[in-house]
Amino acid sequence: MKLSHKILLSLAIGTAAGILIYATRNSNTKRMLALVADEGYETAQDILFPGKGIPEKHLHYGPVIPE
Repeated sequence: MKLSHKILLSLAIGTAAGILIYATRNSNTKRMLALVADEGYETAQDILFPGKGIPEKHLHYGPVIPE
C-alpha cells in the first residue's frame, strides 16, 4: 500500500470512529433527558449530572444575613 492510501484509510477510520462516538453520546444524553422528563423531575444540573458535584460553599438554603 502506498503511503497516501494508508493516510486516507486512517482518516476514514478516524472519522467513522468520531461519528460513532458522537452518535453514542448524543443517544445516551437524549435517553437520560427522556428518563428525567418521564419521572417528572426538573432538569437541574444536580439531577442530570449527579457525579459532577457543585461545591458546597455555593449552596445556601434559607435567608441571607449580611455580615
